[in-house]
Amino acid sequence: MGELLMVISGHSRRRGFTLLELMMVVAIVSALFTVASPLLRQANRMFILTRTRIQLQQEARGVMYIITRNLRQAQSDTIKISRVNANQPFYSKISFTKVQGGDALVFQQEGNNLYQVLGGAKRPLSANLQYLAFTFPRSDDMGIISVSLTLQQNIYEGRTKALHMASEKVRVMN
Repeated sequence: MGELLMVISGHSRRRGFTLLELMMVVAIVSALFTVASPLLRQANRMFILTRTRIQLQQEARGVMYIITRNLRQAQSDTIKISRVNANQPFYSKISFTKVQGGDALVFQQEGNNLYQVLGGAKRPLSANLQYLAFTFPRSDDMGIISVSLTLQQNIYEGRTKALHMASEKVRVMN
């Protein structure tokens, strides 16, 4: 008897959604995805860019620390600036002997790689090297050396992030 009263009064127990309600939900969700998709892509790009910048900074600082620490211990009369071969940039190789003696220590660029060579053992310092230069900033003082390097890494869609770091005056202690 209760069901008959509900049907007569126009109230029925309806389960599910109407087509209009379903279309409205689909329209709202698609509008949200249309707005959110570029925002998520941009946030992802910023994350990648920031992560790459931090990695390049850490790598550049580490490389510069190793090079300058060793250069300070060099014998100034043993320093030779050159290049590995004709395919490499000028001033992309430095060799010297430390004050304590021993084998010559070499820092050199080979393509996009930076190596430290000591006693025939070649140790990679970076695989992201784009540019490396060792120069004497003053012609009257061979005890001061400038070191410049640029590291570069691919990020997304064929784009790259580069970081240039220079130590203008590394004073050789001896």
